[in-house]
Amino acid sequence: MGVAAKKETELVLSTLGHTWILDLDGTIVKHGGYLTDGKDSFLPNAEEFLKAIPEGDMILFLTSRTEKERELTEAFLKENHVRYDQIIYGAPYGERILMNDKKPSGMITAMAVSGERNVCEEWKIRLSEDI
Repeated sequence: MGVAAKKETELVLSTLGHTWILDLDGTIVKHGGYLTDGKDSFLPNAEEFLKAIPEGDMILFLTSRTEKERELTEAFLKENHVRYDQIIYGAPYGERILMNDKKPSGMITAMAVSGERNVCEEWKIRLSEDI
């Protein structure tokens, strides 16, 4: 298996508060790493991405992990100073659908990113008053 090329992607967002809905396994941490390695580990770029999320934004993690993994999961996040508001455990394995309305100004209020498993792109977050 080859190494993925480094890719930076820019997210241009309004200056309003945001809600980040993030999967854990294969997106932020190594998929199944807590099972195969006995502990979680960040994917390259993931820790930096999480720290780049603007203060005051809401962070919601979704995971197919069960309640049995709650303690292990939350200990890893606490140990690594990961800020979050809520974790939803037991999410189905299938698609995750995000729906929202557009603002009267036309601002798009829903975005979805579906990346390769175990690859966290190098995201750049830029806030723009023009949105």
